[in-house]
Amino acid sequence: MKRSEVREAVFFLTFEKMFGDRTLDEVLDAAYEADVFEINDDVENMFRAVDEKKDEIDGIIASFSEKRQFSRIPKVSAAILRIAVYEMMFDDSVPDNVAISEAVILTKKFAYETDVQFVNGLLGAFFRSRGDNK
Repeated sequence: MKRSEVREAVFFLTFEKMFGDRTLDEVLDAAYEADVFEINDDVENMFRAVDEKKDEIDGIIASFSEKRQFSRIPKVSAAILRIAVYEMMFDDSVPDNVAISEAVILTKKFAYETDVQFVNGLLGAFFRSRGDNK
């Protein structure tokens, strides 16, 4: 499974988790049962890691969202941003520019055109704020 496919599967799971109070295992069980997309250990591990860090990640997203409170960010964009910020902060194997580029690709695929600019701008601002860009 290519890294972009892992990322997309994690997006589906992260997005689904944003609705209701289901546990990670309940979301994963439903995804396995539906069998709509592939889930492997990489997908599960990244989904769990993104969820584990979501409060910290959401704080970062909120601090770089100049015009929208986090609660007003569409869930599709919020899920994509969580994954990108996770990769930028916690996954040394993914260069920041790749995390941003992949987030933009996902946003183009699943969100509105205005959300593409928002996601790209927010991640670009976050990238520039970090002195240790990778």
